[in-house]
Amino acid sequence: MDRLRNHLKILFQVLSLLLIVFYLYPGSILGFLVYGDFKLQPKITADFYNISSNHFYTFLIISLLGLFSYFKDIKFKMVVIYLFFLAIVLELFHLIIPERGFQIPDLIGNIFGVLVAFFLIILIKFWSK
Repeated sequence: MDRLRNHLKILFQVLSLLLIVFYLYPGSILGFLVYGDFKLQPKITADFYNISSNHFYTFLIISLLGLFSYFKDIKFKMVVIYLFFLAIVLELFHLIIPERGFQIPDLIGNIFGVLVAFFLIILIKFWSK
């Protein structure tokens, strides 16, 4: 199990780095890969009310991976802080990056993704006792 957690930690760190690169690049790397156009952004599903579904799914997945991999680690609280910091700061950087735009629904999607993952992990911790 420890070996699996170590692999998950490495995967989390690599995906965090990829998320930062994709988020800060002045254009949509995924749009280029899917549509051949840096200005288009692929949509996974329709947005929920005023919450970006793409951002929600992205931060939910990366948060679940990070929180699960540090589930019984002393650094668990630090990972929670890192994820919230990442969710907020990455969107704020869109204020200064050319071809990118700060959007409240994206910020809400980021934070909501981290919150849902956090509460799921807390429930798992509670049930596993």
